[in-house]
Amino acid sequence: MAKTSKAAPRRTASAGKAKPSAAKSAMDVVKLARDPARPHIFDYIREICADFTELHGDRLVNDDRALVCGFAQIGPRKVLLCGHNKGATVEENMAANFGMANPDGYRKAMRLMALAEKFRLPVVTFVDTPGAYPGREAEERGQAEAIAKSIEFMGALKTPVVCVITGEGGSGGALAVAVGDRILMLENAVYSVISPEGCAGILWRDGAKAPEAAAALKITAPDLKKLGVVDSIIPEPAGGAQKNPKAAAAAVKKAVLAALAELDGIAPADFPALRYGKFSAMGRFA
Repeated sequence: MAKTSKAAPRRTASAGKAKPSAAKSAMDVVKLARDPARPHIFDYIREICADFTELHGDRLVNDDRALVCGFAQIGPRKVLLCGHNKGATVEENMAANFGMANPDGYRKAMRLMALAEKFRLPVVTFVDTPGAYPGREAEERGQAEAIAKSIEFMGALKTPVVCVITGEGGSGGALAVAVGDRILMLENAVYSVISPEGCAGILWRDGAKAPEAAAALKITAPDLKKLGVVDSIIPEPAGGAQKNPKAAAAAVKKAVLAALAELDGIAPADFPALRYGKFSAMGRFA
């Protein structure tokens, strides 16, 4: 096992009471979700976890820094924590590929989730990525297969899985680590099959129509809650989580512990069927 990971302190922000903010357009929410000052995985680890021991490598190629995984303690609960890592500085952005994981990252996550199942520990994932890395090397190493395998693998895990969408939830790169029994979403996060800009480019061949695409895609937390894609919305401080990372992290911790408590008492063997039922019901309308 690696030593406990340390994150460089982030700049302090003004305090704010955690409560839902006023109505915003979908594109306003996209901008908040992408804000570079928004808390990242190591911010949450530092604020939420009493202990975190990072584990490295997929045992095949390398250690993808776009996905951080390790054993952690959140309140009284020991868990396996996996999360996208965008980085907080330019150097960290580059090393972590701006949170866009290669196949190695998803294979690392699966390797460690298997350990969580073996040790009967819940899995908690933090989702914040524009999408999986679309580069040539990633495709040559089986990016699509790694994403598909991760979705299948998480669906079959015989242990509780709680997923938190903290920023951008972009396409298969997000879904690959978001197959959970409880899906939580921060108030100013987004979750979508494609970016608004990408959608506008395909439909209208005009990136300026991204705000229209954002509204049509139904990518905000209230819309996704209404559609049954996410289970609950975590309120943020006024102005967004970046205005008060400590308050945002406290709200995330409370929501994660509540979700884990809801899953107590379910037999491990029952989780795959319950999870399958949950996801297969999405998209069905009367």
